[in-house]
Amino acid sequence: MSHRPLAIVSGLTIGDYLLWNWSLNGSHDVLALVSGLSLPPLAAALVWLIALTAARLLGRATGRAAVRVPARRAVRQSRSIARSRRELRRKTSSVQASTASPVPSSPSRQSSPSRKLAA
Repeated sequence: MSHRPLAIVSGLTIGDYLLWNWSLNGSHDVLALVSGLSLPPLAAALVWLIALTAARLLGRATGRAAVRVPARRAVRQSRSIARSRRELRRKTSSVQASTASPVPSSPSRQSSPSRKLAA
């Protein structure tokens, strides 16, 4: 929503109040009567627009907080999951690299050609 109606109505209300005040002090009875009669509806419209704007701003603030917080949490969670997966890959690759190095194996697992012929 545009803030233009709020600005226009507040300007008209302040202007009407200043005109009413000036006409009362200057003994301009007709002008004081006209501006005095138009002041209450303008003031009511101003109060209504201020309340409406405040409610919309409050609704936007709570709506944004409710929508964006889970999204931020999901991003944080996915980043932390990706980080832990990278760490796990690094650990497993380092373990695989260390087990792939030539290590003497036990004699029971070695197969020699003489054993195959003897059996």
